[in-house]
Amino acid sequence: MGTRSEVTLLLLHLLAVASCCTMAVTEYGEREIGGEEEVRGTTASPFKLEKSEQVVKTEGGEVRVVRGFGSSSKWGWGGPGSPMHIGFIFMEPKTLFIPQYLDSSLILFVHRGEVRVGWIYKDGLAERQLKMGDIIHIPAGSTFYMVNAGEGQRLQIICSIDTSESMDFSPYQSFFIGGGMYPTSVLAGFDMGTLSTAFNVTEEEVKAILGSQTGGPIVLLTGEAAERIDRGRRKGLLEFHGDDGEDGRWTWRKLLTGILGGGFGDLNRGKKGPVRLPDPYNVYDRDPDFRNDYGWSLALDEHDYHPLKHSDIGVYVVNLTAGSMMAPHVNPRATEYGVVLGGSGEVHVVSPNGTGAMKAEVMEGDVFWIPRYFPFCQVASRSGPLEFFGFTTSARRNRPQFLVGARSILTAMMGPELAAGFAVSEEQLRDVVDAQREATILPSRPRPPVRMEGKTPVNR
Repeated sequence: MGTRSEVTLLLLHLLAVASCCTMAVTEYGEREIGGEEEVRGTTASPFKLEKSEQVVKTEGGEVRVVRGFGSSSKWGWGGPGSPMHIGFIFMEPKTLFIPQYLDSSLILFVHRGEVRVGWIYKDGLAERQLKMGDIIHIPAGSTFYMVNAGEGQRLQIICSIDTSESMDFSPYQSFFIGGGMYPTSVLAGFDMGTLSTAFNVTEEEVKAILGSQTGGPIVLLTGEAAERIDRGRRKGLLEFHGDDGEDGRWTWRKLLTGILGGGFGDLNRGKKGPVRLPDPYNVYDRDPDFRNDYGWSLALDEHDYHPLKHSDIGVYVVNLTAGSMMAPHVNPRATEYGVVLGGSGEVHVVSPNGTGAMKAEVMEGDVFWIPRYFPFCQVASRSGPLEFFGFTTSARRNRPQFLVGARSILTAMMGPELAAGFAVSEEQLRDVVDAQREATILPSRPRPPVRMEGKTPVNR
């Protein structure tokens, strides 16, 4: 359980955040996940994360980040320390997110489209083709690239950005291996003499490699480059520039071999393709943990997908039918971040003192967070279902404590002690607690009766 000092620090933190909020909460005008924003006048709340910031923008795509307030640190509820951010990656068809490494680890979730991801795994080059619903872990410091080879599908990825190992360059720091004039490769920081000696080539050959790229971090693949990458995919080898033949021209594979040493050059020797690695995990390919007539939910932890343990982050998906409710509950182990994938509804959060902390409307593209220990619930609008996906700041099994419903803590603790705590009789308390026969996801309340006055229906 949290100590009184932890709760006090959290309340002070929330008051500071609230004092900095403007009187309007930013919601996304372009109803694309993580897209451009427009300001609409609603009451501000520190639990509904405000507008995203653009950190990459090129002709080939963009990256936006919504800053979080907490991390998977000892505070648990997302207090002082390194925060978790939520990232949104967009890539146009036939584009490459050039090789780089970050000071933060990523959990990638493919929301729309397909993507080929390659990264360094156990000293080898690993590749996986990801489809909608797949998640995969990219460790901090591991060089990776992404290719959207599709003809007509814009790629959309949602990712957690765990900054617990970061250098405090907010929101994260990229170190580009690929690059040239824009972006600049980290290799360009060495003088030409040093590089030519390290590569055992002339300075002119090094300059040719490091002076060509001008397209930015996400580049369009056209002509010969697109053909080479497609051919590299079929061979199990990815060539970014030049040729591996006898003409002496240099590839990024050769360049990486030179700078990282013989281990990288030998990583595929004796193998027919990329090294074996953990498969991605598809959240839509498994049965939900809970399902009834009013919706379903699932949660992934380190027991379901072992790579989550490395970042100590969990993943969840919830789908509520029109008007239904995820019953009021508490996360005893982790802070929760949510992204609305589709539909609309409300998120309710309660403060430790029993007052309402937030009751906010949410729709596709909105991001919210729930501190550890704070009671909350989500309610779908009557107009249609509500689906949201998110991350938790613990890879261990969360075991949420439900406050209402057939399997709630009130049901489990029913007895004279609980009744005395409410200062009512046990019979009176049981009548209220046992009235709800459903658990976890609850049905909507019936609409109030409509009374007809003349020819115009009137709701009372």
